[in-house]
Amino acid sequence: MQHLVIVTTGGTIDKIYFDDKSTFQIGEPQIGDILQTLGVAFTFEVLPVMRKDSLHMDEHDRHAIRAAIEAQPHRHALVTHGTDTMVETAKALEGLAGKVVVLTGALNPALFKGSDAVFNIGCAVGAVQTLADGIYIAMNGRIWDPSRVRKNVDANRFEAATTM
Repeated sequence: MQHLVIVTTGGTIDKIYFDDKSTFQIGEPQIGDILQTLGVAFTFEVLPVMRKDSLHMDEHDRHAIRAAIEAQPHRHALVTHGTDTMVETAKALEGLAGKVVVLTGALNPALFKGSDAVFNIGCAVGAVQTLADGIYIAMNGRIWDPSRVRKNVDANRFEAATTM
């Protein structure tokens, strides 16, 4: 991988809270600052497509994400996305030819101390460089096939789907 396109869509990773988790806005994408701070050894560009909580995304939004990835000449794409509907978006991206696409996000905002954002981004960056063409989810230290994973809301983590 020589160049990474990062498509940002909003979600918890970019949330900024103004009080006790009841009032928030989706802020500027955090991933560019995170990667610059870490001094990564590849070039990247951040392509903000939307700033939405994933619970508010619809098929039009998923089409916009797909179109943004398809329009890129680069093979590798990382998508930051809210965790609640990440699996649905990953499934909507299936069939993108000649692309390695990894979706990731955070269960806590990147600006929060102890957030899983940097860990998930690092996992996703490693994955996008090594995987075969296809669509993947990088969360909780694992790389998931979108058809075999679900978010366990009660445990606040991704896990293998028990029913398909």
